[in-house]
Amino acid sequence: MRTRTLRFGLYADEQGLAWVQSLVDEAVAARSARVVARTAEPPATDLFDGLAEQWAWEHPGRSSGARRPVELRVRVVCSLRTWRALRKTVIRTLCPEGAAPHACRVPWFAA
Repeated sequence: MRTRTLRFGLYADEQGLAWVQSLVDEAVAARSARVVARTAEPPATDLFDGLAEQWAWEHPGRSSGARRPVELRVRVVCSLRTWRALRKTVIRTLCPEGAAPHACRVPWFAA
């Protein structure tokens, strides 16, 4: 087992960030992995700047409120196979695909 990092760029307010963190926690618990560290900070680069534009496009006329770009890093002790499954599960849960057009609750970018 190694320590691996799940890294996501988000355009979220505190409530949205807490929701994403709970998705990660649920996925980790389901896989018997272990979170050893978690950080949520403004991104060091402009890599996630397009998320604000995504919000505006998916939610026309709605204020972004307190949303801001944030980079969520979660360090997890697990195998590579488990890390891949965790990442896939979180991505699928963040914005589930369906037949109808939809908007993501929290715009995101998996890094």
